[in-house]
Amino acid sequence: MDGVIWQWSGALAEGAAMTVGLALATLPFGLALGLAAALAKTSHIAAARGLAEAYTTIFRALPELLTLLLIYFGGQILLQKIAAATDLPVDVQVSPFVAGLVALALVFGAYSSEVILAALKAVERGQIEAARSFGMSPRQVFRRVRLPQMLRFALPGLGNNWLVLLKDTSLVSVIALSDLLRETTIAVQATREPFKFYAVACVIYLAMTALSTLAIARAERAAGRGFRSAR
Repeated sequence: MDGVIWQWSGALAEGAAMTVGLALATLPFGLALGLAAALAKTSHIAAARGLAEAYTTIFRALPELLTLLLIYFGGQILLQKIAAATDLPVDVQVSPFVAGLVALALVFGAYSSEVILAALKAVERGQIEAARSFGMSPRQVFRRVRLPQMLRFALPGLGNNWLVLLKDTSLVSVIALSDLLRETTIAVQATREPFKFYAVACVIYLAMTALSTLAIARAERAAGRGFRSAR
């Protein structure tokens, strides 16, 4: 390994860990938002359907960077106004990590809701009716029939969304979160070796993507095992 790169290997490793950590922390919140929005779109309540449609339309239309900046700076302004209105003598600051998590979760949830909605519609109606005929409650039908079947159909699309999320974490470098891209940029500025360090960053992102692809493929095989054996 090049001596200059070796000197910065610790910082790059910490940046890569921050990138993966942010993506993993965002994933459950994004999935929860996506599932909630998808279920709301299938609701008989018009207001719920309207809110879900508005949410997905807005956050699929806005650039991810703009969403991040709005959450980071707008969140600080909002919290400071709340603190001033309640006479709290505190200077409220929004953590870059929290701002990144919220912004990325909102975007991930908006895109995932469409994947989950299509997966819910792909579940055979006969399976749902059979479960109801056995006396299952709507909650049991969802947990035992619709959710497992939906996961099998949704995994490929959700896997693609995860790969996009992993790359979108690089946006948090603009709000000074020490992710892989920010640590790489700092190394470039200090050493004036842009090609070397950005090439290393490319290799690291490719490695993370390759490992994620293997994990997604394994999850898809596990989700489809029972279905294939049944056929």
